[in-house]
Amino acid sequence: MGMESLAGAEFAPHTTYLTTASSGLIPARSAAAVREVLEGSAAGQPIADVSFEAVEASRAVYARLVGVPARRVAAGSSVAVYAGMIATSLPSGAEVLVAEGDFSSLVNPFAVRGDLKLRSVPLEGIAEAVRPGTALVAVSAVQSADGRIADLPAIREAARAHGARTLVDTSQAAGWFPVSAAEDDYTVCVAYKWLMCPRGAAFLTVPEDLGELTPVFAGWVAGEQPWDSCYGPVRELAHSARRFDESPSVYAYVAARHSLALIEELGTEAIAAHDRALADRFREGVIALGHRPVAAPGSAIVSVPGLGDAAPRLAEAEVHVSARAGNLRASFHLYNTAADVDRLLEKLSG
Repeated sequence: MGMESLAGAEFAPHTTYLTTASSGLIPARSAAAVREVLEGSAAGQPIADVSFEAVEASRAVYARLVGVPARRVAAGSSVAVYAGMIATSLPSGAEVLVAEGDFSSLVNPFAVRGDLKLRSVPLEGIAEAVRPGTALVAVSAVQSADGRIADLPAIREAARAHGARTLVDTSQAAGWFPVSAAEDDYTVCVAYKWLMCPRGAAFLTVPEDLGELTPVFAGWVAGEQPWDSCYGPVRELAHSARRFDESPSVYAYVAARHSLALIEELGTEAIAAHDRALADRFREGVIALGHRPVAAPGSAIVSVPGLGDAAPRLAEAEVHVSARAGNLRASFHLYNTAADVDRLLEKLSG
């Protein structure tokens, strides 16, 4: 089934929805799965087994999407929680290098420790800024505010040359931008954007050696045998990244397994080609209107300075974009069409 045919079967937005970078639309198959389990729960059906099955199915599909074994994937609910756990693993005085203006959930857990050296540099200068003594480079693959894409190969090379680990936030990438988690020490990702899951599903990937991380928030689900780990200290943590699992948001993962399967069914490369074509169409159109977008072609997110104030007016016309850092931010995904782009351009020109 082609992109537009599948989108028609799975999505039926009543507006021109161009804000996936804030929150993706939920596919029909995922919504139906949640309704079924929710109704069963209301009727007294147990959901523990359904919950664990959904988490493991989601973990497996996500692992395939980002190119690592499932044993290297932890399932949780928040980038900030996982960034905080990584922050606790660093010794006092360690330097963490971040991009200026990167998303707070990635940056702030390192800032609040107070005894780390947090250094911010422009995104384009991160690779050159890695130096002896840098312990960790934390950066988003795609910037939330404006869609700029990090030069991850150069950043990884510089980090390895100086003995630093890398932490990459793929929240604005996974689902449309090819992600290779095996090339980084850690990656984190919330799934409610381009992966089109409900809020409450997030993933962490770690190295084969589990990255020398202490599971400081580990509860019973982090045990090798969860049902034998309900009381007192967990005697045996999971031997895989599952030791970093958070107690799951049940309904989020019931939906997530189906949303992730849809991404896998279509293929990231095909989605990327579709999304980028629409973004380029908008980019060219808005340039013709006399504006200069922030990011160059290649990103599914287009940020336009000087148009942030237009977002409320566009919303009144049922064209939904975001206002970020004073700019208009439009993001294009598999359920969008050229007609959506043209409607946005028409409203902006008017």
